[in-house]
Amino acid sequence: MHENRTHQAHVPHVRARWPRALTFTASLAWRHLRAEPARLPLLALRLVPGPPRRAVRSAASRLGGLPLAYALWDQGRREEAREAVLAAADGAGDRAVCRLVTACLAAGDASTARELVERLPRGRTRDAAEHRTELATGRAVPASSVSPDHHGITLTRGDRTRPDDTVNARRPPGTGEPPRVLHLVTNALPHTNAGYTQRTHRIAVAQRERGIDAHVVTRAGYPLNKGVADPRPLVTLDGVPYHRMIPWTAPADADAEFGAGLRMGSALVEALRPDVLHAASNHHNARLALALGERFGLPVVYEVRGFLEESWLSRDPERSTEDAFYRAERARESACMLAADLVVTLGGTMRADIVERGVAPDRLLVVPNAVDPSFLEPLPPAGGVREPLGIGGGAFVAGTTTSCFGYEGLDTLLEAVALMRERGEDAHALVVGDGPELPALRARAQDLGLAGAAHFTGRVPSGRVREYHGALDVFVVPRRNERVCRVVTPLKPVEAMAGGLPIVASDLPALREIVEPGVTGELIPAGQSVCLADVLSNLSYSHKTRTSYGCAGRSVVEEERTWAGAAYRYDVAYRGLIQKMSGPGHIP
Repeated sequence: MHENRTHQAHVPHVRARWPRALTFTASLAWRHLRAEPARLPLLALRLVPGPPRRAVRSAASRLGGLPLAYALWDQGRREEAREAVLAAADGAGDRAVCRLVTACLAAGDASTARELVERLPRGRTRDAAEHRTELATGRAVPASSVSPDHHGITLTRGDRTRPDDTVNARRPPGTGEPPRVLHLVTNALPHTNAGYTQRTHRIAVAQRERGIDAHVVTRAGYPLNKGVADPRPLVTLDGVPYHRMIPWTAPADADAEFGAGLRMGSALVEALRPDVLHAASNHHNARLALALGERFGLPVVYEVRGFLEESWLSRDPERSTEDAFYRAERARESACMLAADLVVTLGGTMRADIVERGVAPDRLLVVPNAVDPSFLEPLPPAGGVREPLGIGGGAFVAGTTTSCFGYEGLDTLLEAVALMRERGEDAHALVVGDGPELPALRARAQDLGLAGAAHFTGRVPSGRVREYHGALDVFVVPRRNERVCRVVTPLKPVEAMAGGLPIVASDLPALREIVEPGVTGELIPAGQSVCLADVLSNLSYSHKTRTSYGCAGRSVVEEERTWAGAAYRYDVAYRGLIQKMSGPGHIP
């Protein structure tokens, strides 16, 4: 019976937590040292706090060559770093050039790495450097990663109703009990704060408020594999149990990670006995859910929150849809969508893409990004954020809360604010969030003369996001015209709309699902900083328009985009899957 299930059996003894964490961390460090020694200086610099970090960079700069390049990469000065690397390669031996190639790949500068490879004479050394570059840039993939079902899982829809004398997690029909669901995700709060983790948490909280017994489990090794020294196997946040799978040693590759996840995930499923397995992007989680579903006769939901291959493609203009990594990842994602009992996604544009992959429309459910009721409350006063940043009460502030990736187009926002200030307007940019492009954005702001007018807070606690919303006059989503941005609908602008902020966004299909021009905000051509500056200037002079857009946006969110409504959709879907698995021809 449902009420007799337990979720204690899988939890390692408390005294084993730190020894397990130590052995895992030591093995992870050793693997990184052997596999990617060139990344260690970059990682070490990021762990050093402000003043000492600047001192280390200064000392490295005086050494010249590769140390100088590392210091420049850490500051986001990529072009200067490239010049330093090429200068160091002049007259250097083959081994030294190979070290520079590896360092460039670790820093994400594939074009310079390829240029250095071309300088090497033909032979084994060059072939090895070329192959390493192809693997790092996605033009080749490891042999074990070529097949989407290389782990031995049957990635086709089948009858996962095989009887199991030890564990039968399927609900008896007609009990009337709310479902128990196990969400399989990549990372989670409290250590990773992003749209992905916020969606996971809000869904789980809303489901539990509805009576669904929602649990979450993160990928094997998290959060230790992200440098967070928290070995607890179970953390409860707002009533949601977050389970963690920490093996004794760090998995050597994707195959080993899958094996660890299957072993520890099976123990968790036996302890929890869920009715539904609900995996969220990406295919690593989906494949694990499908394997567990096959082993225990459970229905599998795959929630597609983005397209991994499209995100990868967007991060380097030299990448192509013909690259091996893109094709392999797309094949894996599509295979998992086709194998799942139900596919959930975030919007109509994403739904259309999934249908094109062959998923039947009747196995698709759209559950858009939403908010909880607290986001519909009035925003906090602006002064609490503006005053510490040195922003005057009469200034116009345009900004966003986001992850700092290139495809977010935040350089367009900075350029637009710079243009406004050239016109004599007291405009400021506020970027709340962290990511790989943050150093480059800070450098770009300096180049534009935005010292004191461009504010970068880095990552802030999720509970303080609305304080930063309160400091904004307009929420900007300046995403680039790239496929990932055309298809994937973000969460952050929905949260901003709930607080009554007008939205100015790039005119892309996924964003048209959120912003209605002239009603809740404005849409502009992607990448057009002059156009963005003009729209922001008009809004800065019209408080009435900003208020009208904000009120309309809040009404839309309140009526159509709440997590309570999402929980209702999930509840109906789960019950349908459970009933189908327990119907005629299935073993109860």
